[in-house]
Amino acid sequence: MKKIFTTLCLVIILTILTACGNESGGGGDDQYVIRIAWWGSQMRHDATIEVIELFMEQNPDIYIEYEFFDPDGYWTAMNTRVASDDVWDVFQMGGNFQQYIDNILDITPFIEDGTIDVSRTDESFLNTTYFEGKMVGISNGVNSNGIAFDPALFEEAGAPLLHADWTWDDFANSAMIIHENLGIYGSSALSDFIALTILVTQSGANFFDPATNSTTLGFDDPSILVPYFEMRRDLVQAGAFPDAGRLATITDIEGDLLVTGDAAMTWVASNQFITVANAAGRPLELVPLPRLTAGGESGMGLTSSQMLSISNASPYPEAAARFINFFQNDEEANRILAGERGVPIMSHIREMLSENADENLATVYAFVGLAGELDTGLGNPLESPNNPEIRDHFEFLLEQVIFGQIEAEAAAEDLRDFAEDVLARN
Repeated sequence: MKKIFTTLCLVIILTILTACGNESGGGGDDQYVIRIAWWGSQMRHDATIEVIELFMEQNPDIYIEYEFFDPDGYWTAMNTRVASDDVWDVFQMGGNFQQYIDNILDITPFIEDGTIDVSRTDESFLNTTYFEGKMVGISNGVNSNGIAFDPALFEEAGAPLLHADWTWDDFANSAMIIHENLGIYGSSALSDFIALTILVTQSGANFFDPATNSTTLGFDDPSILVPYFEMRRDLVQAGAFPDAGRLATITDIEGDLLVTGDAAMTWVASNQFITVANAAGRPLELVPLPRLTAGGESGMGLTSSQMLSISNASPYPEAAARFINFFQNDEEANRILAGERGVPIMSHIREMLSENADENLATVYAFVGLAGELDTGLGNPLESPNNPEIRDHFEFLLEQVIFGQIEAEAAAEDLRDFAEDVLARN
């Protein structure tokens, strides 16, 4: 298991520093004690801790204990806490929130009474965290998936610069050119399962059927999955894409192969671009994901990057709601957060950040605007409560294809059949 990142903090004056967030300290008789957890990069950890400390300064009746993790460590801890009915009061959620829906409090009452102020956002943003009549959280920001790349490496390799209407064939060709001419990987990691589901949408279907809340498949013909299996196999076998062993050495986004100069492009969610560009320390650019055909369906859209949710077992839900309101609406807090989790949903925060946007933040804002234009509203559910099981089987099949143990066509049929069976059983 990857190392869980924790922070050291002062428990009481002159006591020993201990790891575990700041769980052991604070909380007087006149204070509410709430627990908060999130995952992310070191940049996110530092900013979030600073915001928590700012909140406690301004709200002395609330003391916050916090823990932070890398993504794998977070979900391990989350599942352990769910099993023991001990989930944090406030916790970060992603697109897999349906898996934890029984642990999430409907925050509608706190919106209605003004504890969480949503007067400076609109319904489309709020809908990103609305599910089956329940407000499951408030989005920390909207984003979209894309490809970050180093234009200098592309020019040095003689590969065409990437643009908004490029294709998966262009992706593969550029990766090959870069590897052949520079001896590095054309691309670093892709979010393979999300890429596959988007490719299905680009083919005119959906991997998961939005009409059934992702409880059935949205396609019948497994042949539409074949090109992705073949592309990944061909790139790895040519040395233009890292194999599983090399990918396993990437433990966080700051260590991505694009950052280290060992690859010329990589998959990012738009909210990750600032961290990647800052870590790389050189100019990078950001383009939409490749399409199946030039001018064809993009499969893209805006989604909630993550959200802050409240546990339905929290003894102090109003205190938790006050923190969420601060996190979303306080200008000083959001200067610290700097939109790293995604483009903020509150209009006054977006305006404030835009006034002092550096080149990387301006790139993200422009990209999110383009993603919104490319979103045709067809609906492309990337997640299902059964995602982990289906994704893990897909990754197993992908490795078999890459190592030549099965053909891409057989893997595509196997994945379709396996996914149908999992969805039917659950």
